[in-house]
Amino acid sequence: MTNLRQAKSSPTIVVKIGGSTLGSHDTTLEDLVALQREGTLPVVVHGGGRTISEWLERHGLATRFIRGLRVTDAEGLKVVMAVLTGLVNKELVCAIHSLGGRAVGLSGADGCLIEARIRDPELGFVGEIVRVNLEPLQAIIGAGYIPVIAPLGVERGGAGVCQPLNINADTVAGEIALKLRAQRLVFLTDVVGLCDASGRLIPRLSPQEARSLIASGVVSGGMIPKVEACLSALGSVPATQIVDGRVGHALIAALRGKDEGTVIEGGRVVFQPG
Repeated sequence: MTNLRQAKSSPTIVVKIGGSTLGSHDTTLEDLVALQREGTLPVVVHGGGRTISEWLERHGLATRFIRGLRVTDAEGLKVVMAVLTGLVNKELVCAIHSLGGRAVGLSGADGCLIEARIRDPELGFVGEIVRVNLEPLQAIIGAGYIPVIAPLGVERGGAGVCQPLNINADTVAGEIALKLRAQRLVFLTDVVGLCDASGRLIPRLSPQEARSLIASGVVSGGMIPKVEACLSALGSVPATQIVDGRVGHALIAALRGKDEGTVIEGGRVVFQPG
């Protein structure tokens, strides 16, 4: 069993599982369990956008996005919370246990892991992260479990009132990787990586080049939060990577230094699993 001393000396990776790949993530979970057995400390952040949209439609609620972020009103927030924490999160935790791994599911609201504030009134109950409290994660990791995190947060108000907020999962992954000083941040998506204006895969990018792709509009929609999260994480993370999670064992391949997807990094660092 992992303890706190081992956790501090073992490599930590943060893996974002996109909602669009949740139906094709079987080898991703196998990879996570294999990495855990090798001594690597995976931290998982998951989305659930497609499932949320399906449940919003069942309840007659509209789905709308602004700048790649889901607009979340009061009724929509109830659906988001139920789907992320009560459905998607627990399905992932149970699947990891079924494969022989050890996992604990939680959201950013648990233990006030993620403190946030309203990002933009136009977006409704959508949070902007103001603080990440590592104590809950460190306790879970130190006990030998994979934290599986649903992207919610809490806004602290007067008289001790806490308001739950929906937070973009890519942003959550980036901020957690930054705070944990992870060795690698990997986004598993349903595309091959970042492509140029002609549709060709870009295998490597510097931070400056990544920012230029956003400014020029080549990177747009839901890919913007992913790239911005990568750039944010590079404050302490050596390398970040966006790969196609539909490919078998894409996570292991990415961490072994194979040319998968798009790598955004500040320097040349090769991940070395535990």
